[in-house]
Amino acid sequence: MYKILTLNNISVAGLERLPRDRYEVASEIQHPDAILLRSFKMHGMAVPTSLKAVGRAGAGVNNIPVDEMSQRGIPVFNAPGANANAVKELVIAGMLMACRNIGQAWDFSRNLSGSDEQIHKLTEEGKKNFGGFELPGRTLGVVGLGAIGVKVANAAVALGMRVIGFDPGITVRGAWQLDAGVQQAGSIDELLAKVDFITFHVPLVEATRGIVNAERLKRMKDRVVILNFARDGIVDDEAVVAAIDAGKVYSYVCDFPSNLLKNHPRVITLPHLGASTVEAEDNCAVMVAEQLRDYLENGNVLNSVNFPEVMMPRSEGAYRVAVVNSNLPNMLGQISTDLAKAGLNIIDMLNKSRGEIAYTLVDVDKPVPQAMLDEILAIDGVLAVRAID
Repeated sequence: MYKILTLNNISVAGLERLPRDRYEVASEIQHPDAILLRSFKMHGMAVPTSLKAVGRAGAGVNNIPVDEMSQRGIPVFNAPGANANAVKELVIAGMLMACRNIGQAWDFSRNLSGSDEQIHKLTEEGKKNFGGFELPGRTLGVVGLGAIGVKVANAAVALGMRVIGFDPGITVRGAWQLDAGVQQAGSIDELLAKVDFITFHVPLVEATRGIVNAERLKRMKDRVVILNFARDGIVDDEAVVAAIDAGKVYSYVCDFPSNLLKNHPRVITLPHLGASTVEAEDNCAVMVAEQLRDYLENGNVLNSVNFPEVMMPRSEGAYRVAVVNSNLPNMLGQISTDLAKAGLNIIDMLNKSRGEIAYTLVDVDKPVPQAMLDEILAIDGVLAVRAID
C-alpha cells in the first residue's frame, strides 16, 4: 500500500487515478511515499525519510525546494501544459480588456447614479473617454514558447495579429506545434523593440527576474501593453508604473495584485486566476497523479523538473530496481558489479542523466534482497535505491 500525503485540496479527478486498493491518500498521514500539492510552500518543511516523490498539480515549482529534493534522490513532478488553455484564454482576455479599456469603462458604468434617463445621458457623454483599438494588425511578443506560449501565439495569429516569439530553449515538439506565421526573434531586446503587446510564459529564475526593467522599457514602442500571467517578479512593477505615468506604457495586466498596482487606473490586476478553471485543475491533478503512480509502481519518470526522462517497459517475470545517484564516473559499473556478486542476472537496463543527477532502472531475474539494496546504497554517490514490486 502506497501512502500519499496531500498538502492542498487536489481535484477528485486526479485522486481517482490512485486506486484505493493500492493507495492511501490523506491530508494527514505518517511515513508518506509521495506528496501531492498545489501552492503549499514546502520550503523549511521537515521531509519524511520515507518520501520517494513529490508531485505538483501545476507547472511552476517555486514552492518546492527542488535542490533539496535532488540531494535526497527525490524526483519532483509537475504538469506542464495541463493548464495551458486556461492561461491562454486569460491572456487573450487580458489583451482585450487592455485595448478596449474594459476595466475602466466597467468601473465608470457601475458608479453611475440617477434616473435611467440620466444614466443614459451620462453614458453617451462618457463613452468617448474609453475609446480603444483592435487587435488585428497589432504585434504580440511572446517570451517563452512552451505549452502555454505556443497556444497564446497560435491564438493571436488566428485573431489576425502579427506574432514574434523568443525562446532559446524551445523544444522540437514545441516548434512543430507553433503556427508557421510566428516569427522568431534573435534576442529579448530585439523582440521588445517591435511589439505592441508583450506576454511572458517563463519560470521565475535569476535570468528572468526583472526581465522588463526601466532600461528595457525605454527601448520599447510607445503605448505598449504588458501582460504577466507567469510569475510575480518577472516584471519590475515600479518601473512599469513609472512608465505608465510617463505615457510610455499604455496598460499593464497581471495576475499579481499589490498596493502599488491594485488601484492604478491603467493597471488591471487579477487574483492569480491563470489556472483557476475546473478543467485546468482536473487536467493538472490527473497528469501528476498518473506520473506519480507510474514512478512508484514502475520507476518510470515523465515530466520531472530535476530527473531525466526514463521510460522502460517491464520485462516479463523480472524484478525491478531503481537507483538514483550523483552523475559521477563508474557509478553504473559499481551498481552492475554488486548485482553480479549477488548472482542477479540483468535482463534489461536503462540509465540516463540530467545535470548532477543520474537515474537507472534495472530488471533482474530474481528478487533483490534487502542486503543487496543496502550494499548499493552504501556506494559513494548513491542517493536512493529501491526494489519495485
